[in-house]
Amino acid sequence: MSTAPTEKREHLYKILVIGELGTGKTSFIKRYVHQFFSQNYRATIGVDFALKVLNWDQNTIIRLQLWDIAGQERFGNMTRVYYKEAVGAFIVFDVTRSATFDAVIKWKQDLDSKVQLPDGKPIPCILLANKSDQQKQGIVTTPAKLDEYVKEHGFAGWFETSAKENVNIEEAAKSLVNKILTNDKQINAGELMDTERFALAGGKTDATQKKSCAC
Repeated sequence: MSTAPTEKREHLYKILVIGELGTGKTSFIKRYVHQFFSQNYRATIGVDFALKVLNWDQNTIIRLQLWDIAGQERFGNMTRVYYKEAVGAFIVFDVTRSATFDAVIKWKQDLDSKVQLPDGKPIPCILLANKSDQQKQGIVTTPAKLDEYVKEHGFAGWFETSAKENVNIEEAAKSLVNKILTNDKQINAGELMDTERFALAGGKTDATQKKSCAC
């Protein structure tokens, strides 16, 4: 007798791709989603979207909704709307332009102030040192210093990437998805424990229990 096929779990995750103008955010997304690279992208105006479907394992399908947010949007009032319900982010800088690295912390602070996980913690964010194919004496000359930087500022990690040469694109995305899945499991486990506590208390909240206490 054949067993019924296991129903696949499906997840939809919103991921932000942010950073200064011209750092290669659109190129990163195009390479990841479409395996395509062009030297001639127009600057993103406002926000653009892309969808990546992952057959994560035999029981799990993950849909990543990638939000490509224009570099100048950090100075506008719309980022709170764009960031809403995001569960992960990439901040991208250009290894050949130090000013784009200097702006990273401002993007991180903006992100952390406007979107959090349900438990109030920052969403996982990975730093991308992009355009590594152009680097001669670029910023990432001492990886140990960048290790310290991401730890100090609460990043989930960093990758040296090249959308042009397809370097570390898949690896960076996989790392972020793993962080998101871990958070998802922890949050769901916490919600389950809260539900069980509620049931064990006979459906009473802590406040109700205190009111009914005769002590």
